[in-house]
Amino acid sequence: MKKDFLSIFDLTKEEIINTFEIAKDMKADRRKYAEALKGEALALIFEKPSLRTRTSFDIGIQQLGGYSLYLSPNEISLGKRESVHDVAKNLERMVQGIMIRTFGHHIVEDMAKYARIPIINGLTDYSHPCQAMADFMTLYEKRNGDLKGMKLVYVGDGNNVAHSLMACGARLGVDVTVNCPRGFEPNLIAFQDATEAAKATGAKIQVVHCPKEACKDADVIYTDVWASMGQESEAAARKKLFMDYQVNDTLMSYAKKDAYFMHCLPAHRGDEVTDSVIDSPQSIVFDEAENRLHAQKAIVYQLMKK
Repeated sequence: MKKDFLSIFDLTKEEIINTFEIAKDMKADRRKYAEALKGEALALIFEKPSLRTRTSFDIGIQQLGGYSLYLSPNEISLGKRESVHDVAKNLERMVQGIMIRTFGHHIVEDMAKYARIPIINGLTDYSHPCQAMADFMTLYEKRNGDLKGMKLVYVGDGNNVAHSLMACGARLGVDVTVNCPRGFEPNLIAFQDATEAAKATGAKIQVVHCPKEACKDADVIYTDVWASMGQESEAAARKKLFMDYQVNDTLMSYAKKDAYFMHCLPAHRGDEVTDSVIDSPQSIVFDEAENRLHAQKAIVYQLMKK
């Protein structure tokens, strides 16, 4: 029976940890898996542009012995030029897996419903599970596998990244606090799903509005751009509302002295984060970026291996 990766909740805690271990093994010696998916093809559907997602999936499938097929909006135009159903039914006969980076979350759900091959969510407006897997893999490495008792504070817009961080924290037993201005809280269903999942691990999932209180004794301070793709027209107004939520040296001082700074990238330096923070020794943003490759290779490998 085929399996998809549309959400963090598609994986149990044990499956997440196992994925981290496979990713670490791949990272240590990529030659070990050089023919793991020999001859297999992964279609990459991009309705939104990307540096890290495009590079990591493209290079990742090649390092596993397979190859990728890049499909831009010009070729696909989902729901306009051709229906999601018809795209899924065509591609399932030609490739062995599909990664899709798009807008509405229902698109990846429909693709998974119609296709008989594995579907991977490369990002939707609702969630970004591959990013969260890379983020928590990075922390798993830094903490030698011990995530117990960690407090991660996400500062900024309660967006798709915040949703997946809450979900992954809930699964792994990591406390996740989303600190945002009023009116920019995470989606209520995403919050409820995370708090329900957290009951099994004892994680604390919360939403607060005071940056100083939120960041007190944090092990990780995480942020993202204030206006995501598709929200460019709101950027100026959001900047005024979010300036008190900028991650700077003062805000970092409320966290633990050895706290990490994380960002999914791209970063708007001088807005959500200052140069002094993102370029500091506490910053592990490029470790996260690298681990997009390894975490996603492990996901692709597990979904597409025969």
